[in-house]
Order: sequence, then C-alpha cells, then structure tokens
Amino acid sequence: MTGSHLTTMRGVSVLVCDKGGSKLSGGRTALDLIGDALGCQADMVAVPVERVADDFFALSSGVAGEVAQKFVNYRIRLAVIGDIASHVAGSDALRDFVRETNRGNQLWFVPDRAELEARLA
Repeated sequence: MTGSHLTTMRGVSVLVCDKGGSKLSGGRTALDLIGDALGCQADMVAVPVERVADDFFALSSGVAGEVAQKFVNYRIRLAVIGDIASHVAGSDALRDFVRETNRGNQLWFVPDRAELEARLA
C-alpha cells in the first residue's frame, strides 16, 4: 500500500493512491490495487490519472475492460481522478465509455477529489 492512504469520504472508505507508483496497466496491476483495498477494507480505490497507463485510454487495447472487470468481480469501486480531456478528444468511443461508466456506480472519471466527494454524497 506504499504511496496510498485510507480516508473516508461521505461515509465511504476510499483508498487514495498518490501520483507516484506503478501504472494501472492491466489485470495484474488492478489486482495489486484491489489487494491493497481489501487489506485496509476500502470500498473504493481513487487513482490519479497520472497512474493510469495510456493503453487504458485506447479502448481497443482491452486494458480498460480488463481493469474494470477485475474491480467489478471484487466489488471494489474505482475512480480515476484528473483531466482526461486530451484522451477523450481523440476518441468518440472513449467519450461514450466515460459517459456510460459515470452513469453507473462502479467506475467513475472525475476531474478532482472535490468532484469525487460530491458524487459520493
């Protein structure tokens, strides 16, 4: 759990990762974060966009789907925090993916921590 800390936002236990550390780049790194979350009994993991591999944003790579499925399987929610405008601008499919996931409760893309807290309210 190096580079992460547990906090409570609006009654939800959130493992907040810092900007340093390994990139969220597939199933293995997703499982590492899920293990950290389970170890500290977090309901959600908040990852800064700087810790998300570029392949995640190329939907054809399958990385986003693989990561999302791991979090769904373990019933841990995931929030990607930061500006993804440059990624979304280049892909209609990614824009649609972000819009759809943000409608749900499992995976969110939020611009900052304040927005995450507001969504948890």
